Amino acid sequence: MDETTTTVATAQVMPVGDDSKLPHIIIVGGGAGGLELATRLGDKLGRRNKAKISLIERSRTHVWKPLLHEIAAGSMDVAHHEVEYQAQGYWHGFQFRYGEMTGIDRKKQLVFLAATYDDEGRQITPIRSFRYDTLVIAIGCVGNDFGTPGVREHAIMLDTPEQAERFNRRLINACVRAYAQPEPVRPGQLHVAIIGAGATGTELAAELHQTTRGVVAFGLDKIDPEKDIKITLVEAAGRILPALPERISNAVADALRGLKVDIRTGSPVTAVTAEGVKLSDGSFIPSELVVWAAGVKGPEVLAKLDGLEVSRSNQLVVTDTLQTTRDPNIFAMGDCAYLVPNGAKAPIPPRAQAAHQEASHLYTEIQRKMRGEPLRPFRYRDFGSLVSLGEYSTVGSLMGFIVGRNLFIEGLFARLMYRSLYKMHEMALHGPGKVILDTLSRMLTRRTEPVVKLH
Repeated sequence: MDETTTTVATAQVMPVGDDSKLPHIIIVGGGAGGLELATRLGDKLGRRNKAKISLIERSRTHVWKPLLHEIAAGSMDVAHHEVEYQAQGYWHGFQFRYGEMTGIDRKKQLVFLAATYDDEGRQITPIRSFRYDTLVIAIGCVGNDFGTPGVREHAIMLDTPEQAERFNRRLINACVRAYAQPEPVRPGQLHVAIIGAGATGTELAAELHQTTRGVVAFGLDKIDPEKDIKITLVEAAGRILPALPERISNAVADALRGLKVDIRTGSPVTAVTAEGVKLSDGSFIPSELVVWAAGVKGPEVLAKLDGLEVSRSNQLVVTDTLQTTRDPNIFAMGDCAYLVPNGAKAPIPPRAQAAHQEASHLYTEIQRKMRGEPLRPFRYRDFGSLVSLGEYSTVGSLMGFIVGRNLFIEGLFARLMYRSLYKMHEMALHGPGKVILDTLSRMLTRRTEPVVKLH
């Protein structure tokens, strides 16, 4: 009997839940889509005592995932952007349940949670289970190392704010160590290899070019950033940003090469070591700082959810109503859901705009389900793609149904559009008043702080 089975069996002995006759709606995962859905349902149903809304999340704070590359680079202080789940639930009519889902019982309609512990090993919450009438799974995706040797030991993924902060600390420590050591900076010591040239990898490369020079400027004058610091971006496909239009890919590649970022395409990584990265063409990239941003898959727990269907990438397969194929009371949304729209050849991509649209769709459809009305299919709209290169540039495209045709954009207008995506997410969580005040506060605070995080 494995650990998950033991947890579920123990939890079945001591189920926890509200015996109220109100419908129980549980959302597992407090990412962009999950938290937006919990907030809106809490405001609409929870506050009015029409349903009991619960959000289950293993972290205590929320950070918008597209910002993780800025946390890793040190250009953003996570403390200024994280949302406390407990407070958000109190303000918006939903109950926050702290813990990690380990399994479900579809017949008894229970969600099982593992026990939680503090840094000293003391138990915070016991193994628990919660009853649901409607369950929404929105736990996102995680990096896929494809079984590549050495990734888990020597590379850092960017799935969580904790991982992003870990890389940032490793980067700062490497710079301070190089400055303090008596011998010259050795080859690869301050080299960063980013594996995977999707949006996260390319945006991280540009942010690192800026922030590493900012770190050195704060007194680490022994380090020559042009000579000692090197950033290499590795992509197995034939070009960077392979999922985006080629024009965007070419524009971003030109901008990165202008920053002297070394771009390697068409050669997958075969191993990661403490000294660097090995490629399939036999070449070796010296690097003691490696970020793995290549590929995504569903978290392991999705394959253990009482027989729910999963895809080859371990995502929950859903119908066009976002219901799982084997249980109409269970929905999946965001990066952990696998849906190929009618007439399409590929599934809906793991993007923040998809999670936002799915949250808006389920907000109305869950209420229809409660009224016994038939559910309507979800229609994904691709609003385009934007890639931010920090302070250097932003490029992207807007899709035709916004402006009448596909429009390539770059520069200030593209940067404003990129920032507006985050503001839309904040608006969904807090409303316009708080967002305006927080934005002004951050603008004032930035004038009294270093441009990069130094700890």
